[in-house]
Amino acid sequence: MRMAHGVSSGTVGGDVAAVQQRTMIVLGVAQLLAGVGLAASAAFGALVAAELVGRRDLAGVLQAAQVMGAGVVAMPAARLSARYGRRVGVSAAYGLATTGAALAVVAAAVQAVGLLLLASVLLGGGAAASLQARFVATDLAEPASRVRSLSLVLSVTGIGAVVGPNIFVVALRLGETVGVEPLLGVLLLSGATFAAAALVALVGLRPDSLSVSRGEATAGSTPPTSTVPAMRAARASRVAWTGIVVACAAQTILVVVGVVAPFMTVSDGAGFVRVFGLVISGQAVGMYAASLVLGWLADRGGRMALALAGAAMLLVASFIATTAMSGPVRASQLTVGLVLLGLGWSACLVASSAMVVDGVRGPQALSVQGMSDAAMNLSAAIGGVLAGVAVSLLGFTVLAWAAAALAAALLVLLMRRGRPDDEHVTAGTPSH
Repeated sequence: MRMAHGVSSGTVGGDVAAVQQRTMIVLGVAQLLAGVGLAASAAFGALVAAELVGRRDLAGVLQAAQVMGAGVVAMPAARLSARYGRRVGVSAAYGLATTGAALAVVAAAVQAVGLLLLASVLLGGGAAASLQARFVATDLAEPASRVRSLSLVLSVTGIGAVVGPNIFVVALRLGETVGVEPLLGVLLLSGATFAAAALVALVGLRPDSLSVSRGEATAGSTPPTSTVPAMRAARASRVAWTGIVVACAAQTILVVVGVVAPFMTVSDGAGFVRVFGLVISGQAVGMYAASLVLGWLADRGGRMALALAGAAMLLVASFIATTAMSGPVRASQLTVGLVLLGLGWSACLVASSAMVVDGVRGPQALSVQGMSDAAMNLSAAIGGVLAGVAVSLLGFTVLAWAAAALAAALLVLLMRRGRPDDEHVTAGTPSH
């Protein structure tokens, strides 16, 4: 039997293909549950909580706190995975998100803004776990199918993300059933799905894919590297470093445009459930629905070509969002813009993830993966905070133009760089 890269025939679990298949099924179930939780917390959680404490201006801050939380949790989760296995790192991050949802309910009930901020940071653990899952899918994948494996995980996440914003009525009834403010049912739903995802990952990821890929009895026999060596390893690989830059830019544009614009549809008086849910669902469709196709394109045409296409879509989407928000909100046009925004983000994420996986293999790989996720989310969090200030002082149009400028800069950078020297388009073999 042909073995995955770095796996010997005496590997734990024996049949690597069977372990990979089981891993993908478990990841699919966990990501489906987590997708609902992510959508519920991102689409409604911060806005609902801000409404309950009487501070609508907190909505953007709480969203930025969630993104920052994803960045803060990414490296510790990667280190846990390196020391104790993927199932521990992923389930621990989901567990933090579960705790965050519970704290958010308490914070909103007692009107504690500080506690609400802490809860939002912990909720970011859900996004950190969901992002790490795409790398888990590549541990045992054959080199030629790594991109398709990680894109499959993203596509499953999208099913939950699309469903999440549209079960608002169910969440309201959940709040009524347990005897709390009905709007808090959104956060209860989010916490429940994160808890279920944590349990699925903890129980189901056996044998651990990372242990099997190393041919070890336990993942802990190879200690994780620290941040500085990981950064050096990333810098030493042109393809990995390019991937990190692409991920940071795409995530920042997504947060700057894709988070602020939907909230403005509500503040401008559009129907909450009808328009807000439609806009968020449309963005989720763009973010995840085409992941499998994009993975196939990355294998056929190369990672850089896909990243270029993604940057171009982000640029066009920013222009569409600008015109849609000029004057009265045109929800249908905004939805089209956000679908394209999500599609551009997805192309960039698939391409950049493949670059990171291909560019760095061996002991530093997990730390580089964690650093990549930390960097993209922390840069997006900073962008989200600045976006809130920009909207208050200058309006959304200026903000959208700034996002378009960032997309244009990324496009120019990628065009000047060309295909990285160590990119393997079709063979999929990693660079060293």
